[in-house]
Amino acid sequence: MRDDVNGLRLARYCFLCLVALAALPAAATLGENVHSINSDQARLKASVRVMSRQFYSVHEMQTPSGPTIRQFVSPEGTVFGVAWQGFAPNLEQLLGDYFQEYLRAASAPGRRGRGVHIDTGDLVLDSGGHMRYVTGRAFLRSKLPSGVTASDVQ
Repeated sequence: MRDDVNGLRLARYCFLCLVALAALPAAATLGENVHSINSDQARLKASVRVMSRQFYSVHEMQTPSGPTIRQFVSPEGTVFGVAWQGFAPNLEQLLGDYFQEYLRAASAPGRRGRGVHIDTGDLVLDSGGHMRYVTGRAFLRSKLPSGVTASDVQ
């Protein structure tokens, strides 16, 4: 009985998150070229701050009324990771081609607990919080530049 109640809560939580995620804007798409950041900046009227690191750069986008989104870009110009805080971003836009993979993993039987942790081998996504404030990150293991670890994407 308790597992049924927890399963119902999880299903309800996932549904509410997906509704919220679909309604809010996002930024550059995981696995794609860095040029998508510029068009998102203009569309969202966001400020972007670029921070250089030894093996990658971080493009931090702050929207006037929405989340802060950080895009992690390899020297080749590929977005290998994204992180967010604030209102939940549109994960379909953030994850791009990896969104269906995320949905399959998120709906797998046996998923329990508060936050979300998805690890499909290449795609890793962690997210938690509540409806008004969410933090999370997603990255592609296959796209991590040499010298960069999973803990760098935050």
